Formats: sequence, structure tokens, C-alpha cells
Amino acid sequence: MMPTAAKPLLIAHRGASGERPEHTLAAYDLAIDQGADFIEPDLVLTKDDVFVARHENDITATTDIASRPEFAARKATRTIDGQPHTGWFTEDFTLTELKTLRAKERLPQLRPGNARYDGQFEVPTLAEVIALAKRRSADTGRTIGIYPETKHSSYFASIGKPMEARLVAELRAAGWDSATAPVFIQSFEVDNLKRLATLTKVRLVQLVASAGGPPDGAAPSYAAMLTPEGLRAIAGYAAGLGPEKPLVVTAEGQVTPLVADAHAAGLVVHPWTFRAENYFLPTDLRTGSDPRAAGRIDDEIARHLAAGVDGFFTDFPYIGNRARDAFVRAAGDE
Repeated sequence: MMPTAAKPLLIAHRGASGERPEHTLAAYDLAIDQGADFIEPDLVLTKDDVFVARHENDITATTDIASRPEFAARKATRTIDGQPHTGWFTEDFTLTELKTLRAKERLPQLRPGNARYDGQFEVPTLAEVIALAKRRSADTGRTIGIYPETKHSSYFASIGKPMEARLVAELRAAGWDSATAPVFIQSFEVDNLKRLATLTKVRLVQLVASAGGPPDGAAPSYAAMLTPEGLRAIAGYAAGLGPEKPLVVTAEGQVTPLVADAHAAGLVVHPWTFRAENYFLPTDLRTGSDPRAAGRIDDEIARHLAAGVDGFFTDFPYIGNRARDAFVRAAGDE
């Protein structure tokens, strides 16, 4: 069995997105201040083939695009991963045009404090995220890595914008093309990770959800991928597994065999996503009845660390850092 790291990795999910609008340099910078080892940019492409950090290529909910009359005519409906989406899409805008937009909070009802920052921050490029990680690594004396996710890679390939070679080239230009580089590339799709495995030595992570299957149809279901045989197949092209958190510890608090099975296959395990609000927590870890109120996220993280995970994604890196430190201290006292 692969041993768990002495100090599991703290991965800032879209930055410190519990406290700043997600996928902004402000969110990433705050996450680094709060102790994150890795910052996570979801990557989509512009019309002129530049990687930018957005949760989706549909930027309706994360920018002020809907209020910009000069772009009203570009509203469109697209089928992405088999589902119709109506809004504004990054592939219809040049980087120069996107830079005129400003980010806004995606979940204002749950995170009204973040909405105070609406209109303040640009949409960052991957190059800017890399530069930030390198600059803050020098400032802090810690190695700050990036953990990009290729979003809807099959869709982008279908419109003539394959992601893999472009991403590898940009990482290589940053000096990152080895298994020891401070980079993990993650995807819910399978075939794009397999392509990446032929292009780069950077570590790859297969994302899996509790239901459904990979959007590219490369496996019948995520469940089929999580058998011991399926995990061994993943280990043929990836270094890690990124499971939705109930796949590791159920909502009832039961530890599943997944971490042990993944470790036996040679995979590290980085579950997602730990969020402080009651809305996102198991029933027994909620505090009061307000869905926006902070519940017992420290306890949820501790359950997963006790299950042997090698790292975890959180919207609240300072809480993740606190919970991780408490777990490491307790383990040292045993």
C-alpha cells in the first residue's frame, strides 16, 4: 500500500473561493497567504486560444457579461457534455475582450460577503496564475503549485480547440514537465488524460463523481472505474484520483474502501470539495438551520484525513490548514 504523506496537500479550490470570487488572482493570493500548497485554476479557452481561469466556458454566472450591452448579441445556446446551455461563452471572445469584464460571486445567496467584491477583479489567464505561484513561492519560501483542470476538453476539441498540446507547451515554458514539478493536471474525462500522458511527465489526476460517468463516454460509469480493476487501469495513465468526498467517507460517516483500494493501485487520493457552509455539510455536522452558517467543516476534513487521503480540496484554505495541522499534531502524539 502506498503510504500517506506525513502532511497531506492543501489544495485551494478555485482559490480561497469561500472568501473571494472564485478564479480571481485575489482568491489565489489569499489562498497562498492561508497556507495552500496548490491553487486550482479551471481552464477554458478564448477565441484566440488563450487559457483563462473560469469554472465553465459559460461565463454568465461568474462575470458581469450580462450587463454589458456591447456583448448582448453574442448570447448563444450550446450543447456541452450533452446538455444545452444558454449564455455567453469564452470561445466567442478574445482575451482583450474578456479582460474588459469583471468577476462576480457565483453563489451570492450563500456567500453574500463575497458579492462585496463584485466588479473588482479581472478574469485571469493561466500565465498570470503561473506567474503568481512563482512569485509567491519566492516570497514565502514555500513551493506553491498549480492544479489545473481541463474543462470540457472534448467539447473544445469538437470546435477545433484541442487543449492538451497547448497546455503542455505552456507548462513546459514555465519549466514544468516532470513528475516532481509542482503541478497536477486533473479532468473528469479519460481520453484527454491519456493523451496528456503521452505528452508530459507532469502528474495527472482522474476526477470521479458519486454518480454518472466521464463526459467523453470513455467508461460506462464512474462506479465502474472505482473497482480494484478500474483503479489499476487509471494508474496506467494517472498518478492520482480526485473523488467526490462521499466516495471516501459517506454522509453517514462511514469510511469506504476507496482510499485503500486506490493506494493499492499506486494512486494518491485528493477528494473534493470541503466547504464551511451548512448547505454543503453532512446533516450531523451542521450548526443550526441557516444554510449559510458555518458548520463543523474541521470535523469533516478530519474524518477524511483519518481515512488516509493524501490531500484535499477546500474553498476555505485557512480552515483546511487548521484542520490539517490539528490532525498532524494528534497523529504525532499517538
